[in-house]
Amino acid sequence: MSRTRTERLVNLVICLLSTRRFLTAAQIAATVPGYEHDPDDAKDHEAFQRKFERDKAELRELGVPLETGTASVFDAEPGYRIAHREYALPDIPLEPDEAAAVGIAARLWQHAGLAAAASSGLAKLRAAGVDVDPQATLGLEPMVTVDPAFAPLTAAARDRREVSFDYRVPDRDDPTTRRLQPWGVVCWRGRWYVVGHDLDRAATRCFRLSRVVGAVRPTGTPGAYRPPADLDLISHVARWSGPVERTGRATVLVTPGRAAGLRRWAVESVSGPDGDRLVLPYADADYLAGQLVGYGSDVRVLEPPEVREAVIQRLKEIAARHDELAVAR
Repeated sequence: MSRTRTERLVNLVICLLSTRRFLTAAQIAATVPGYEHDPDDAKDHEAFQRKFERDKAELRELGVPLETGTASVFDAEPGYRIAHREYALPDIPLEPDEAAAVGIAARLWQHAGLAAAASSGLAKLRAAGVDVDPQATLGLEPMVTVDPAFAPLTAAARDRREVSFDYRVPDRDDPTTRRLQPWGVVCWRGRWYVVGHDLDRAATRCFRLSRVVGAVRPTGTPGAYRPPADLDLISHVARWSGPVERTGRATVLVTPGRAAGLRRWAVESVSGPDGDRLVLPYADADYLAGQLVGYGSDVRVLEPPEVREAVIQRLKEIAARHDELAVAR
């Protein structure tokens, strides 16, 4: 399935979940990105109808409970909606590492352009006088963000378009300009990387997105190159980054009987009246902080200060994001 069609189907699901009544095909066409057409043009309208029929069939094959009906006996045209009672999932308990994987997916959601399109669609529904359920899509908004270079590099990789950007390495004060044919963006050990063909060095290179300085500049035309067949981005990053040396040590206080994942990770564990003290080896304070916040109040960092500060910063970002969402609603 193409990315364009995937985005259209996702937005169609959000649209039909967010309304309390049946929406006609015309209302859907005016709301969901990807269905734009001229209803007065017979050929254009026929193309929309074929596309819409294929998408409805696809949703039903995927198990989405798409209902057909009318809001009242006076409606001449049938409408569509998704049955919440059949579509909703039960509560799913997640371990911290599983929650981290969901977090990565949420970051992709935010920066792939889907969230903006979805918000636009809901705004169109409200403008058309359709009653929108503000709680219908709770949980779809990401709680964290990724590096600013993520969106332009992801778009360039998708469009097969060369880019240039300024890049700073740890042992140099001034950034250097790099020219790249990006093949893809991937997360490895809590960091985001872009993999591609470095035009100046005529070789495969990986770049950590957090070290990109300033804006990513498109320099080529779309479709200018083709990535290697059977591309494995993770393998490229793993070979480039090398083994992780966890020379740091963090001491955390854990609630008895909780945080089993941290206990397996610990190199030392001592029980006490206030809880269990675990000593955790780590290489990157920010990465460790991302793991620790997943355990909530069951874990408290005692030392070192760099890990405590990293955890506090993560929690502040999460609280600020929740405040933004509360204001938006």
